[in-house]
Amino acid sequence: MSLELAAFVAVAVLIALAVLGAVAFWRGHRRIGTGLLVLVLLAVGGSGAYAWQLGAKVGDIERVKVPAGFDTGRPPDEPGQALTVLLLGTDNPHPREDKPTVAELLAASTWNPGAYRSDSLMLVRIAADRRSAEVVSIPRDSYVPILDAEGVPHGSNKINAAFSLYGPFGTVRTVEELTGMHIDHLAIVDFEGFRDLTTALGGVDVYVPEHVYDPYQKQDWPQGWNHIEGDLALKYVRMRHNLAQGDFDRVRRQQNFLRAVLTKLTDAGTLANPLTVGKVVDAVVGNLTVDDRWTDGDIRGLAIQLRHLRRNDIVFATLPLDHYETIPGVGDANILDPARVRELFGAVQRGRLSAYLEKYPEDGLAGEKGVR
Repeated sequence: MSLELAAFVAVAVLIALAVLGAVAFWRGHRRIGTGLLVLVLLAVGGSGAYAWQLGAKVGDIERVKVPAGFDTGRPPDEPGQALTVLLLGTDNPHPREDKPTVAELLAASTWNPGAYRSDSLMLVRIAADRRSAEVVSIPRDSYVPILDAEGVPHGSNKINAAFSLYGPFGTVRTVEELTGMHIDHLAIVDFEGFRDLTTALGGVDVYVPEHVYDPYQKQDWPQGWNHIEGDLALKYVRMRHNLAQGDFDRVRRQQNFLRAVLTKLTDAGTLANPLTVGKVVDAVVGNLTVDDRWTDGDIRGLAIQLRHLRRNDIVFATLPLDHYETIPGVGDANILDPARVRELFGAVQRGRLSAYLEKYPEDGLAGEKGVR
């Protein structure tokens, strides 16, 4: 039980962080030392009652039902091969206390356009042997064809419009259209999870290489190391104004944040504290939603399979930009390089993202101090 518990925590955090958003979201992001997490939790989680309590939380993850008509015309599945997961970091423009959850909206067989927006999208491709993974972040302003949950096209727009207008499964169909890849599972993390997770960890440290001021959130970011927690962490990952590359710089900040969280999370002192681990699990589960085809047993099984995954086994990238353009009725959008997009996802399907990044290093993850 304790092995399943430890591995579940690793996968749940991978999903929630990649979150995001990632994770998302999220250009390509972080690296996780799952093996260390397993070993430490095995050492400190020996209590059967403690392990049972945390392991039982797998069943508390909220599920969204896959709608009728969703499977028509999708890219073919690859049974027994690599696993592809779409990670969505969501934010809502309305007060948190006034909103139903994504699952509640879908359970009512309705969707309230504009109630949520997906500000972070990441495609995670886990190799068939579960010993490596590739993560591609899709900036929210990427201008792409939009599909609904049944695969019906609705013109082109910024990709985050797919979630706002047609919900999570419309986003899946939209990303499948963009990538040509079959998505096996969906994981959604509310941006509030950023706040709750950093609070559970007692804050994390991020490096800001240049002083920058966020006029929208009225937040000053001094050059050097900044300790962020709670609402300040939300401000850091949400910042977009006054950044030279807008959406892309925002994604880089999210990557920087997630890297910091993973550094703190896999620290032996953090993992040796059962109280902290319990708070982390609560923060993850309380803000995580997955599709109802992803069973508790499947999540536990994947977690155990990923126990050998190390930081250096995960490769990160973001979509290639051709240029920015102001589009009537849409606004400022990222116009992608279509040939490079095909090349990128072709490399991901073959497990060759590293080779792609050798050719196009600008699409990879920046160094430890390479983002604002």
